[in-house]
Order: sequence, then structure tokens, then C-alpha cells
Amino acid sequence: MGRKTPGLNTSSMSDISFLLLAFFLLVSNINTDQGIARRLPPPLPPNQEKPPEVKERNIFVVKINSKDRLLFNGEIGDIHDLKDRAKEFLGNPANDPNLPEKIKMDIPMLGSMDVSKGIISLQNDRGTSYDMYVAVQNELQAAIIEMRNELSQEKFGRKYVDLNVQQAEAIDQAIPIAISEAEPTKVGERK
Repeated sequence: MGRKTPGLNTSSMSDISFLLLAFFLLVSNINTDQGIARRLPPPLPPNQEKPPEVKERNIFVVKINSKDRLLFNGEIGDIHDLKDRAKEFLGNPANDPNLPEKIKMDIPMLGSMDVSKGIISLQNDRGTSYDMYVAVQNELQAAIIEMRNELSQEKFGRKYVDLNVQQAEAIDQAIPIAISEAEPTKVGERK
């Protein structure tokens, strides 16, 4: 009769494999995608073929070129000034005739309010870096959040994020997100 070959004890091998897997999951970096949370505008009513015309004074044009430089309504701008310029444009505190019009709206929980008809038009070049694009989006979003927080403090004595659903909807109606994005173009291309 032949000799039996001794077997290898592998009972602890599964424990070691599990510990190695747990170690690599804990110390490795898992990249997460960045994104921009934005609600799309509602579709046009079925009987309306094209969007309504917008007066030039109601549009604040922000352009980003392929070298990540900014233009605000044709003037060279800096990313650090964008939030304040957007707030000034949308708020139009002095009712400047060169800034957007306001319409009176009766908003539940707020009463009669002047609501800006201003729209921020964001245009970027195909060579614009993603980081700059996201930075510009963040500044524009920060401007709207600050305006909503200021109105929320004034009307309800709390930050916007601390409001109940009805109060937040009222603030959203008074300060809507009005950011329009054009299709990226290459410098020199015409639409």
C-alpha cells in the first residue's frame, strides 16, 4: 500500500484573504464623480413653440474661454468677483435700468414681492477645464444660496436650509434659479 501524501492545512487561508481585502478597501482611494445638482426647467406648454424673448438687460452673460479666463457681459472678470456680480445683477437693489427688470408677484407666506426677471447665461469653450467650469457653477450657486439665506433671515429669522417645505418654496419663488447654459463652442465658431 502506498503512503498518503500529507495535505496542506488551508483553514486559515480564508481568514487571511478576508483581512487583506478589508485592508485594501480601507486604505485605497475610491474616486467619486463630481456633478452639478440642478433641476431642469419645466417643458414648454404644448401650445407654445419657442421660449419667450428675453430683453438684453435681463441677461448676465458669463463666458469661460479655453484658457479658463472669464468675461462678465464683455468685461474681463475674476472668479472671486463672480458671486458678488451675480448677486448684484439678480438683486438689482437700486432698480438700475441697466440691470434686470422686476415683476410684482404675490407669493404665499411672503406677500407682494419684486421678483427679478434676470437670467445668467453661462457659455464655455470646448477647451474649458472641468475644474473651472465647476468653480463657476459653484460661484453662481453660492450667489443664489446667499440671496435665499438673506431673504429667509429677513422673513422667517432662519437660514434657508432650516425652513419647512412651504417656506422654502416661497423663497424659491422669490429668488428662482435662472441659469441658462449654451452649448460649448470652439473659439471662432459661430452658432
